[in-house]
Amino acid sequence: MKQKIALITGATSGIGQACAERFAKGGYAVIITGRNEDRLNTIATTLRDNGHDVLTLSFDVRDRDAAAKAMAVIPQEWRDIDVLINNAGLALGLEKEYEGNYDDWDTMIDTNIKGLLTMTRLIVPGMVERGQGHIINIGSVAGDAAYANGNVYCATKAAVKALTDGLRIDLAETPLRVTNIKPGLVQTNFSVTRFHGDDERAANVYKGIKPLTGADIADVCFYAAQAPAHVQIAEVLVLATHQANGSTIVRNV
Repeated sequence: MKQKIALITGATSGIGQACAERFAKGGYAVIITGRNEDRLNTIATTLRDNGHDVLTLSFDVRDRDAAAKAMAVIPQEWRDIDVLINNAGLALGLEKEYEGNYDDWDTMIDTNIKGLLTMTRLIVPGMVERGQGHIINIGSVAGDAAYANGNVYCATKAAVKALTDGLRIDLAETPLRVTNIKPGLVQTNFSVTRFHGDDERAANVYKGIKPLTGADIADVCFYAAQAPAHVQIAEVLVLATHQANGSTIVRNV
């Protein structure tokens, strides 16, 4: 039986790295992508040392030409991608919408929405042609309802939900499956990025609550991918136990 292949975007840390590790452990060959080539190589070395097959591709999903060139140079034996995990994404800033930073808006929209669309456009046609594949998009509880000062980030994750639902409709006549995983509070470098490297402010996000980990979300992704062929896990909302939604968090402080 041919080894299955998973491609994970934004695999240099957090949920993306955890997905690479979980799918490799589960028997997949993994293609890991991200902007930080050194970090990709470090992760790949660790995975290979543990006996896993890994291919690295360094590019920014915001750069459509770079993404297309990266897909074009994938070796033939790696081209039949079974699972695409559109994980690359980020939040920047926590200002009121009318006080937001234009550059932050562009980065979030170009990464979270347009980057996902680019990777879907580049990879899914091959899945359709082969009659096999699974697209897992990493959305967010933030896509269900806006929270204070989350405006543009919440809008991008609402778009992820709409795009995932739309793709599922478009592929309903095929054997392909489409899943939206919507994490709540996950302790990764997400908050450090949002606060532009302010570690102290980022740490306060997780104060008084045990948040989810990247591995928790990777387990859910793997479960969805391993479901029987007739089972499509369309959407999963995953929250920390003391988180009720995007804005209701009970902290023990």
